[in-house]
Amino acid sequence: MRELEILLTVSNTAPTPGWNLFDDLAALFHYAFMVHAFEAGTIVAIIAGAIGYFVVLRGSAFAAHALSHIGFAGATGAVVLGISPVFGLLAFTLASGATIGVLGNRLRGRDVTIGIVLAWTLGLGVLFISLYRGYATEAYALLFGEILGISSTDVVITLVAGIITIAGLVAIYRPLLFSSVDEDLASAKGVPVTVLSIAFMAILAVAVTEAVQVVGVLLIFALIVTPAAIAVRFTSRPPAAILIGIALALWFTWLGLAIAYYSPHPVSFFITSLAFATYVGVRLSEPVRSRLQRSKAAAPVSG
Repeated sequence: MRELEILLTVSNTAPTPGWNLFDDLAALFHYAFMVHAFEAGTIVAIIAGAIGYFVVLRGSAFAAHALSHIGFAGATGAVVLGISPVFGLLAFTLASGATIGVLGNRLRGRDVTIGIVLAWTLGLGVLFISLYRGYATEAYALLFGEILGISSTDVVITLVAGIITIAGLVAIYRPLLFSSVDEDLASAKGVPVTVLSIAFMAILAVAVTEAVQVVGVLLIFALIVTPAAIAVRFTSRPPAAILIGIALALWFTWLGLAIAYYSPHPVSFFITSLAFATYVGVRLSEPVRSRLQRSKAAAPVSG
């Protein structure tokens, strides 16, 4: 895998961290592939943090996870055809996302539809792998991400896809928020719930395709779900929750890349570990925060 080769090279040539923080930060951007990794990681983190709020609010975590696996089937199919696996990844996630949006347009019962589509596409993935006679390095790299193998062209493509994703999310923000909070009321008020479901799944498909390049198919929750799941435990206000989710996704990505630069271990391991540790820490601290809030509320007002 390209990422493994790059990691081995960096572990042999990169300087070890010292006591000068500025020198250590400058060393991170000494190699072009690290610059590209930070650029792409930043774009993906912003997208994942923004759309992740709606994934959590709509209870679509399984959909995000399923789309990443469905995309891997598309990546293997693209390899069989001799084209870039990213194109197959995007094609399958978009098509499956639209199918899930149409067949599972109601929040209730959507998991059944997702499971059926996922099972069928995984079967296609097995078929594609059996048809390919070589070693599908690029497709397999998508399982765990290949952010250190991203080129300048990939960064531009990621940026364009990110702009499209954000624009689509902004365009449907208000009705999507309404239908996510109370789908029945939104439908009664004339909100096109089915159209919104299809649009959101299509936007999610693009976001999943972008995030897969950073953390991989198997670790997609780290950027799309975990930051948002942490954010909603601090605030119920949508704009604040989205900003917190974006900030957390950026922090996990940047810190994960920085640690991986001085380590022979995969970037995705550090990103997912940071996200998991933060989530566990927030959950464990909830009783303490609740007691502090109750004590403040019960304290007499002076003056």
